[in-house]
Amino acid sequence: MIYKENLQYVVIGKFSYGMPKIRKLKKLILKQCELKGGCNIRLLGNHYVLIRAEIMENYVNLLSNPSFYLTHRQYSYPMRTFKWDPMFDPEEETTKTITCIYFPSLPQISL
Repeated sequence: MIYKENLQYVVIGKFSYGMPKIRKLKKLILKQCELKGGCNIRLLGNHYVLIRAEIMENYVNLLSNPSFYLTHRQYSYPMRTFKWDPMFDPEEETTKTITCIYFPSLPQISL
């Protein structure tokens, strides 16, 4: 179903401290998150937006950064991103996050 509905590159953006109007927000996300090509952005409640990236590069870019700071006029709106899940409920607090762990002392293994 995820592939049929084109949901494989969907990211949720969470704004904890307010956000600009959706028209301006679409432009800010495209430009300030450095997305290439297009993407579909929709509201998912008071603090959430659904970002459907058209290409994998944008999807990876959105999930690679723990947060983006979208600047509009004199305000900066922090947006945290996380992978969309079919069980996502905008009324419940987010319990998942992506973390990168680096172990510099471990030897590299060749397969």
